[in-house]
Amino acid sequence: MSELVARTGRHQQRYEAGCRLIAGCIPYRFRCSEGSNGNKSEKIVEVLMINSTSGPGLLFPKGGWENDETVEEAAAREALEEAGVRGELMHFLGHYHFKSKTLQDEFSPEGRCRAAMFALLVKEELTSWPEQSRRVRTWVTIPEAVQCCRHSWIREALENGFNKWCDDGMVRTMKAANNQLDACDSDNNTN
Repeated sequence: MSELVARTGRHQQRYEAGCRLIAGCIPYRFRCSEGSNGNKSEKIVEVLMINSTSGPGLLFPKGGWENDETVEEAAAREALEEAGVRGELMHFLGHYHFKSKTLQDEFSPEGRCRAAMFALLVKEELTSWPEQSRRVRTWVTIPEAVQCCRHSWIREALENGFNKWCDDGMVRTMKAANNQLDACDSDNNTN
């Protein structure tokens, strides 16, 4: 059983102009695979998705941004609570708007939400985490993730935020990401 406990309740939630403020992330890693010629590695980006507790389809970790934390802290907390991963937030992917029937309350009667989404380079997968009894995590490629997104706004964050960032070279100033890419190259050089 996990020693960590998920935050619950909405008394600390942030709202702005009738929108509940959400923080989330797209956890990712690099997987090295054998190239088509048999000796060169291909670096494949995989993203971590979790099941929805309210129906079919997969999601990325996300939840309410609370008054006592930064949006970055909230995104990292949600990754830990819902997916059991820790890592480094590497890039802000944008704000995504959606409506939620389950998030309607006195401060957002229409269930309007604005999610700040980040790319999170996973450095640790925990064997025990707060929501492990309710969540199953699955590593998938980006094309697979696009096909199984539960909500259109999540697909938009993946395609227009994360995938565009990947296609733009993932901002080569990311030392941690470069180290993982270099590890694929050095694995090949030793074979």
